[in-house]
Amino acid sequence: MIDFGLPEYERSTARLAPSRPVVLCLSGHDPSGGAGLQADIEALLAQGCHAAPVVTALTVQDTVDVIDFRVLDRDWVLAQAHAVIADMPISAVKLGMLGSVEMVETVLMIMDKLPGVPLVCDPVLRAGGGGALGKDEVGFAMRERLFAASSIATPNLPEARILAELPNGTPDECAEKLLPHIRHLLITGGHGDERDVHNRLYLRDGSQHTFTCARLPGSYHGSGCTLASTLAGRLALGQDLVSAVESALDYTWRTLRDAEQPGRGQFVPRRLPLDLS
Repeated sequence: MIDFGLPEYERSTARLAPSRPVVLCLSGHDPSGGAGLQADIEALLAQGCHAAPVVTALTVQDTVDVIDFRVLDRDWVLAQAHAVIADMPISAVKLGMLGSVEMVETVLMIMDKLPGVPLVCDPVLRAGGGGALGKDEVGFAMRERLFAASSIATPNLPEARILAELPNGTPDECAEKLLPHIRHLLITGGHGDERDVHNRLYLRDGSQHTFTCARLPGSYHGSGCTLASTLAGRLALGQDLVSAVESALDYTWRTLRDAEQPGRGQFVPRRLPLDLS
């Protein structure tokens, strides 16, 4: 029999090598592979992190839009998360689709086991194609209950308007309404007709940073997941918040620049290089 394993010495030294930071991802499964947990895993691999994916919901969707979804039972989600937490040191947590008020409470139960661990909240309320991934009451529960436990939230402008209950609000108006609930807020642009995309980071101390990038043609499936996961990875690696946001925005823009169109709908970010050798 041929042994393809490492020699004993190499196996023992490999075990002593520093582990990659572990990021716990609580997100939905997207069978198209464009968004959700697959986006989390790919983006975190690209940052040099290990993704620990916990499924919160199953969806029926493609690159065009969401057709249906089902939120998992609380006990299943808790069991997944607790198994990982008991086994691995968690350096950061990333939230994606929750889909129900009960799942918001479930996340709070999980975070009770992870005091001091940074939590990046991507308030997924709509798919890129416009389909709903939860009722507006889920967004309100996130704002009133979950934001207090989060380090930063990363809504796009339409999501920020839902969360702030300002249907036509500007980013500044939405931030003013939301900052009492959360320490830091990144509102991403790209949903208007402006030539450049303006992404605005608001801090509770009143300071803000604007990061501008060139608008890319087309529409994209999974860009928000990519951004939030990358940000969680950068925080897990020990990067300070402002530079982590800048790094995450730069990486996400590059994945969109190199995006592919595997189906009939939106482009999918290319989060990993084709040649991994």
